[in-house]
Amino acid sequence: MACTTILVGKKASYDGSTMIARNDDSGSGHFTAKKLVTIHPAEQSPAYKSVLSHVEIELPKNPMRFTAVPNAIEGEGIWAASGVNEANVGMTATETITSNPRVLGADPLVEYRPSQNGQPETAGGIGEEDIVYIVLPYIHSAREGVERLGSLLEKYGTYEMNGIAFQDVNEIWWMETIGGHHWIARRVPDDVYAVMPNQFGLDQFDFDDALAGKKNYMCSADIREFIEKNHLDLSLNGYLNPRDAFGSHDDSDHVYNTPRAWYMLRYFSPHTKVWDGPNADFTPLSDDLPWCMVPEKKITPEDVKYVLSSHYQGTPYDPYENHGNSAMKGIFRSVGINRNDFMALIQMRPDIPEEFRVVEWIAFASNAFNAMAPLYANVSATPDYFANTAKEVSTDSFYWSSRMIAAMADASYSKSIFHIERYQLAVQSKGHMLINKYDEKLLNEADAAKRAALREQANQETADMLKKETTDTLGKVLFELSSQMKNAYSRSDT
Repeated sequence: MACTTILVGKKASYDGSTMIARNDDSGSGHFTAKKLVTIHPAEQSPAYKSVLSHVEIELPKNPMRFTAVPNAIEGEGIWAASGVNEANVGMTATETITSNPRVLGADPLVEYRPSQNGQPETAGGIGEEDIVYIVLPYIHSAREGVERLGSLLEKYGTYEMNGIAFQDVNEIWWMETIGGHHWIARRVPDDVYAVMPNQFGLDQFDFDDALAGKKNYMCSADIREFIEKNHLDLSLNGYLNPRDAFGSHDDSDHVYNTPRAWYMLRYFSPHTKVWDGPNADFTPLSDDLPWCMVPEKKITPEDVKYVLSSHYQGTPYDPYENHGNSAMKGIFRSVGINRNDFMALIQMRPDIPEEFRVVEWIAFASNAFNAMAPLYANVSATPDYFANTAKEVSTDSFYWSSRMIAAMADASYSKSIFHIERYQLAVQSKGHMLINKYDEKLLNEADAAKRAALREQANQETADMLKKETTDTLGKVLFELSSQMKNAYSRSDT
């Protein structure tokens, strides 16, 4: 799927948290309804079969409970997408990335082939549909997540190119698939943030470390031989750039991918490099944008939400801009696009007891117009407002309410944007307030069962607050759009 990812190391965040966040986007021409749920061990079968690729995988018999953001409408598999397990390990999967013909010719993707002409079907590899479900319930650290998924990729292969983030309270790892069976991974340095916009991202790699000490890098065991045999190293100085070796440099990248990375880097590191003008170090068309940088200030959840909602505000490329060069408006693919399905930001707070350390910030639909709310991850169920997404449109669903707000606010942008800004501020402020309030209650409660009840009470209070604010905003943008109807007339009967 078309997505955007940001990773924040613990020394780059405002409170020492590790943070991973991703927009999950549908492909062009459709939306995918999503919900937030808790999946229990009893719901996890050890005999797993992928709906799309038909690959069958025998899973361990000791899964953990985990949260997930699966598809709300059955038919194409689980697509668990993002979540946190009982061991406080977070995961988001996947960021669809790119490759090149040399890689795909050397290690072809493992594609499903149906039975035909008397020949039996051939199962495909694993993909985005499967990855969270077959990995997250069985890992106890971010590093262990890389190792488990790496072994599955080597055994079963994959039918698509993907980037995957793993997180615990100490580390974040970023993993990218290479062809059908190969992969590399890098530990995100603690003092940086990293951005990913549907391209192969890693721009440096230490193969000596990956194949020996594995302190900051990991990879499939035969990666060196694979590179040498297929002449994938394009460097002139002996320092392989993984992006050059394994990724793409298509013209379409310059309107779809690199502009998103440029805007996010420009936001967090505005003075570190020159981003605008004829003497810019980097532009929206640059193929050598850094994968990670040290931010100029510590990063908050609100910062992450802002860049994952961006539509190039403050630049000529903003599709909502009313002045400047109109030919530049909307020429680049926005981060906060109409077909965002959800955003999940997983925050692991080091100064909070493990039992309620992890907060998941969740938003649905187009990020340019939605609001994110925080929920404790260590719970046995999620509130109905997040979990009850159905095929039928309903204001009782956070997903559908967010989808309606976005469509109406977009169509009445100049009149509605201040309602959206107030909505986002209210939800985020009250969300922080509720987490602060319940953190204090949880710290003062000695009974484990009562603490469990408090976490679910906190999430329900957040859901109730969110529904009230969302319903209020829906009414306001509905009024603004209704006032612009073409059959409006100024004369009144009174």
